[in-house]
Amino acid sequence: MARAVGEILMAQRRKSNAPKAHADIFSPTARKRSLKRRPGRPPVHDEAWTKVTVVLFNRQIVFLDRLAANIRAQSGAAISRAQLIRALLDAASDADIDLTAATSEADLKATILARLGRYR
Repeated sequence: MARAVGEILMAQRRKSNAPKAHADIFSPTARKRSLKRRPGRPPVHDEAWTKVTVVLFNRQIVFLDRLAANIRAQSGAAISRAQLIRALLDAASDADIDLTAATSEADLKATILARLGRYR
């Protein structure tokens, strides 16, 4: 009896280890996407992007951090420095301000402030 059980198990093993047909070997393997969350923040960009390094003054970093903290305190939304900078750039772009005559940061600032109505 034990021999018969052993033969059955061996036959089952042989079947499970049978080689695949040639068509199966060369067919593409479909990978199942895991629903498991990946590490890091989820992507929020709808368009192509490039990572850049920009030098900012400490006072500008303090401004961005305070603004982000105030937004979070008031609305509960977490806004990053990068999101703030992108929004400011998009606003300047959408405002149709001609910045081509500027020759310095001071000229750029004056032109933007004049457009906003807060030129000093």
